[in-house]
Amino acid sequence: MLLMFVAWLLSSMAGSALARSSDTPLEALIRQVRSEVKPDQAMQYMRHVYATDRWFTFPKFQETAEYLARTMKELGLEQVQVLDAPADGVSQFGYWTMPLAWDVKQARLEVVGRGVPAEFRVLADYERVPTSLGMWSGATPPGGVTADLVELKDTSPAAVERLDLKEKMVLIHENPTNIKWLLAKKGALGAINTFTENPALENGRQWINAWGDNGWAFIRNSSKLLCFSISPRQTAFLKRLMERRGAVRVKAMVDSRYYSGIYPYVTGVIAGTSPEEEVLTLGHTSEQGAHDNATGVAAMVESLATLNRLISAGKLPRPQRGIRILAMGELYGSMHYLATDPDRARHTVAALCLDTPAGFYHLAGTEYTFYLNPHVSKSYVDAFTLRVARAYFSELSPPRPWHWREYDSGTDNYLGDPTIGIATTWPYSGTGVHTHHNSEDTPETVDPRSLRDLTVLDAVYLYYLASAGESEALWLAEVALSRGYEQVAHSYSRILDRILTGGDHEPLDQLLRQGLDHIAYSVDREKQAVLSVLRLIPESGHEKTKLSLSPLLQSLESFSQTQAERLRVAVNRRASQLGIATPVEPAVAAANAQLAAASGIVVKRKRIGTLPLDDLPVDQREGYPAAGFSGTPVTALYWCDGHRTLAEVIRLTRLELGPSDFDFVGYFHFLERHGYVEFVKGSQEVR
Repeated sequence: MLLMFVAWLLSSMAGSALARSSDTPLEALIRQVRSEVKPDQAMQYMRHVYATDRWFTFPKFQETAEYLARTMKELGLEQVQVLDAPADGVSQFGYWTMPLAWDVKQARLEVVGRGVPAEFRVLADYERVPTSLGMWSGATPPGGVTADLVELKDTSPAAVERLDLKEKMVLIHENPTNIKWLLAKKGALGAINTFTENPALENGRQWINAWGDNGWAFIRNSSKLLCFSISPRQTAFLKRLMERRGAVRVKAMVDSRYYSGIYPYVTGVIAGTSPEEEVLTLGHTSEQGAHDNATGVAAMVESLATLNRLISAGKLPRPQRGIRILAMGELYGSMHYLATDPDRARHTVAALCLDTPAGFYHLAGTEYTFYLNPHVSKSYVDAFTLRVARAYFSELSPPRPWHWREYDSGTDNYLGDPTIGIATTWPYSGTGVHTHHNSEDTPETVDPRSLRDLTVLDAVYLYYLASAGESEALWLAEVALSRGYEQVAHSYSRILDRILTGGDHEPLDQLLRQGLDHIAYSVDREKQAVLSVLRLIPESGHEKTKLSLSPLLQSLESFSQTQAERLRVAVNRRASQLGIATPVEPAVAAANAQLAAASGIVVKRKRIGTLPLDDLPVDQREGYPAAGFSGTPVTALYWCDGHRTLAEVIRLTRLELGPSDFDFVGYFHFLERHGYVEFVKGSQEVR
């Protein structure tokens, strides 16, 4: 069937003005998809999603979901469903507590008193500019409430503790979500946010979409504080007014409500010939911006629409695996999907996350950057993603630049987490003029060409992997091997400059140890990437495929040994220059109290996903951070598999991220005390 797929694809391209005799199957697929993509239609999808999501209430999220479901059915997708995640502020999936549903009819904030110019009297009006009200803002009595305004210049807990904020509105110059718990503790009426990621947008308002006391979403026990957001221009006026008057009062009126409801999300599929397996594209709805993330959702819809048209017209054969789309509330929707349908998740071989702007070509910073999997989950899809990007962007006229980065998760690309096991990459771009979470993030700033690029990349990635069998798996292994060579070589070159100047500040034996460790770590990770293609092969064929992959692994091992020898030669050459006796041997690691304590601990994770700690008050966290997105705690958590000692986890985390003085032992004891992880029986709880 797979040989027929390649033959069919090439024959369908024969005679086309877009085809070239030198096209590989991947290049032919890219050209076929690009010729069929309809950017104008994708722009229409984007505008529809933006039109409802920009109000960011749960009834509007429902409208978005219903629109997407109707559209998917019209496009011919199968198994289209609007699924209902609970929005009750209590239910947990993984350790993420679902938000409480919220709705608002109107909201207004104005300055009280005489002498205020008309243009500045009304600071916020939800019906005119939705982002002027923070999501999950509490309500006022029907007639509104008038309160004194207090400027908070120092947001440290000690400084806030000294202030009288009881029943006052607080003017805050950093994201108020960071200190909401302190405002609640002091009895404040609410916050007026002046923080913005781009102060140059004088009339733009930063969207406040996190209003829980302990984390992101508003949950059952969160405080019902008011929350508004004003523009830099309004901020400047208000500060001048406070300096002139000394005391300023504002009147707030908010008609909002919290309730137990649903957090809707949508899925549909292009059926494969073997329904047991799927590939997935996912991106989030339920945010206020065109770029964040109506563009990502629109690209996914047009991606599947394009593929379905090509399949229905007989221009592409039906793939072996199903191709699924998932459009949901960020993290909360995907966590619900994964936790409630673990069998489907187990049968998902790869994913592409589309949470990204589609900015104007002529603006700097709008090119796409591809974020790869965490090292613990190194996969062939990393190399394949970059191969697709290179093949596509190099053929544009002029070629468009693109980049790649190591794993960094601020969205739904966390699926590579070993407790989930879906290798996932994430393309992301800027908007040129930075409008992230700002009222200036509008459809007029979306470039159809960028949206086209995103759609093509998504469709090609999905279709190729959905169709991949043994021959494609072996090619993907070769692609992973080529990238593996690059990564192993990089592990050598990254320390070479330090060696060439070493001996004065860094002992050469320590540099040699670090370099050898990095080479060994790198080759181990790249071998895993090569072997990960087994995910595309039926289990009955694993042994045969492993035999085919054995020469590739041996060549990678030989290459790493060559780099290790180069490293030894470089170190000893430098030692000779410095008059140091040779041969230099790798330094023995010095005794380390934290590693000694960690060597007797084995951490087992209890649920899928990361640890936002949204069910634990900030003042009970003993100074330890939440591990909801990226960073040292998350990376360490990923390496915990119930078998590695914590000492090994620390070593691997430092090899992935670099040196760190993070208190790993204290942190995991903290997690264990609160029930987020458990220590494997027999491991020593050294304190």
